Amino acid sequence: MKNFGRHRSVAAAVLAAAALALTAACDSGSTGDNGAQQISIAFSVSTLNNPFFVQLKDGAEQAAKEMGVRLLVQDAQNDATKQINDVQSFVTQKVQAILVNAVETDQSAPIAKAATNAAIPLVAVDRSIDGPVVSEVTSDNVQGGQLAAEALAKAVGPGDVVTLQGISGTSASRDRDEGFTQGMALRSSIRVVTKKGAEFDRAKGMDVMAALMQSQPKLKGVFAENDEMALGAAKALGARAGKDVMIVGFDGTPDALAAVQNGTLAATIAQQPRELGRLAVEQAVKTVRKEKVRQLIEVPVKVVTKDNVAGFRN
Repeated sequence: MKNFGRHRSVAAAVLAAAALALTAACDSGSTGDNGAQQISIAFSVSTLNNPFFVQLKDGAEQAAKEMGVRLLVQDAQNDATKQINDVQSFVTQKVQAILVNAVETDQSAPIAKAATNAAIPLVAVDRSIDGPVVSEVTSDNVQGGQLAAEALAKAVGPGDVVTLQGISGTSASRDRDEGFTQGMALRSSIRVVTKKGAEFDRAKGMDVMAALMQSQPKLKGVFAENDEMALGAAKALGARAGKDVMIVGFDGTPDALAAVQNGTLAATIAQQPRELGRLAVEQAVKTVRKEKVRQLIEVPVKVVTKDNVAGFRN
């Protein structure tokens, strides 16, 4: 199931996209031996303290290398204010396109405003931006949430489960919760007893899970909206993880795949971060070159269990 309501900002930018492409800054970047100017684009990543976003960056860098463009990368360190300042710095440097993996969708309006005012094309990566963008490249997080509900119900059977939620201001957290809630509504034998925020962080996931073990002693399952929180929950549960309490994560990071392999996690919903990064750079370059871009690209997600994890790890 697609959730196109959250992509209003993409649709709103359709008329502006052509103008942005035509007026993108053209005095940045380096000049090659043949005199042609090298395209210069910039990428603000929400955090590099998470393997998923490292893979996202790696995919973008590989694509930039293959396409012969200059890519500047800044780590926002999960700080929305720093991210806004970083984007303003990109504008000052007169890059020709900007990619943003938003720290918080709800605080990203100044980013869109800065790019729009400077007539620099903006591409949203993995998370929506509150404002006009020429393209949004993301996973289908609503579908992923639905798949997580299905996987957890299959692993748990009847019983009580909890959700570990990410950063509340992100479209990823909202959409995964929406899909999971939809999926759980179809299953009367399994019940979500509480939802607790752990900010997509492994240490916080461990702390929140430790508290839930006391308040929810009959707990049988956990849906964590990313793998870092899932792995934190597994550490708190210790020997109970994968036996008494089933855990489903989201991302498909190497550590999570290993945990699925050894039975600590029942499943993870695997995204394709390198592909997200590659496609985002591709859309940015097409915009600068005045080529047609796709307003919305949703990269498929897949359920990874012990039955198929070997193929993903390889």
